[in-house]
Amino acid sequence: MVTVEAEGDVRAAVDAVWRFESARLIGALVRILGDVGAAEEAAQEAAVAALAQWPATGIPANPAAWLMTIAKRRVMDGFRRAARQDGASAALARDLEGSLAADPADAVDHVEDDVLRLMFICCHPALTTEAQTTLTLKLVAGLSTREIARAFLGSEARIAQRIVRAKRTLTEVDAVIEEPGGAERAERLTAVLGVVYLLFNEGYSATEGAEWMRPPLCDEALRLGRILTALVPDDAEVHGLSALMELQASRLAARAGPEGRPVLLDDQDRARWDAGRIRRGLAALAEAERLAGEAPGPYALQAEIAACHARAATPEETDWPRIAALYEQLARRTGSPVVELNRAVALGRAFGPEAGLALADQLVEHPALSGYHLVPSVRGDLLERVGRREEAAAEFARAARLAGNASEREFLLERSRAASVEG
Repeated sequence: MVTVEAEGDVRAAVDAVWRFESARLIGALVRILGDVGAAEEAAQEAAVAALAQWPATGIPANPAAWLMTIAKRRVMDGFRRAARQDGASAALARDLEGSLAADPADAVDHVEDDVLRLMFICCHPALTTEAQTTLTLKLVAGLSTREIARAFLGSEARIAQRIVRAKRTLTEVDAVIEEPGGAERAERLTAVLGVVYLLFNEGYSATEGAEWMRPPLCDEALRLGRILTALVPDDAEVHGLSALMELQASRLAARAGPEGRPVLLDDQDRARWDAGRIRRGLAALAEAERLAGEAPGPYALQAEIAACHARAATPEETDWPRIAALYEQLARRTGSPVVELNRAVALGRAFGPEAGLALADQLVEHPALSGYHLVPSVRGDLLERVGRREEAAAEFARAARLAGNASEREFLLERSRAASVEG
């Protein structure tokens, strides 16, 4: 008789295997089936079989291979049923049967190609950025629809509909059949990196809701970044992104106070910064710099900026002139007004608040920054430092009205009140 405790242990084991192995499983099945939806369904059927069988048989020594074997058998059975009308299905069934008969332990094959292909599929240009992110979380990160909905504060039904629409779009454009190469492959990899970093940023500084940060999203992005460095080890920007995320994540524990309120960089307890993540980040940055040579990409440049903070034992030791120079280089590479806003902060710290304010004032009317709460927030900080506290209070209040995150909004209101009192 199987106890409730044993069933719970099995469910936990299946969940753990699914989280870490589902991308490989689905990726391999996509290669076989040529259909994302059918591949995910076969993988999920294997997980259901594990929940039914493992309580009685015990968890196998190689659970990932077990799941792959069961999934392939389900697919093979489907091909056999279709073989009566379709000779191609019969051939596919024979191929699958031969691969399983050879050595079931080798059922997890073509791992690198399969997972990378799955990432490329999830970030197909026919999909919106929202759909790319959602599908990556679902198929590559192995999150459930409920987990994705909770992460992005959306309804489960809405996320499910987005996933269905994304799969339908991929089918319509034959995304699974194509194999991007050359310039298109590089472009698609750039999209993959963008989605992973978007995921990290949402965890690092949540756009909406009551929580200032959502560390589990950062953890998923870091895990995807590590997968990418294993799959594409010769790409400098892959290592640059991994370095950037590791270095930024090293500060997570110090970025919020006991009640979850934001803590500014200079006020953070640097003893709480994660030394292990800093070491990993600096090592990844060194590899990115080795591969990039004299032409570091945007992620490597941002990682170098993060490294300047990581190397400073105290706020006073931060090399702000170096950071300002790196932001200038990054601005030339990207043309991003957000980068220019960050450069204004660095200029203010390196050469005085007036220098930063001169640049920040130029960005107030920039169309791309309309409604961006960090513009008045940065101006408020710089105005406060030059002694124009009434103006600073007004800017902090405006930033609070624009902020979507409740914790950040309250923090900005506190700064507005403090500036008013001091003024």
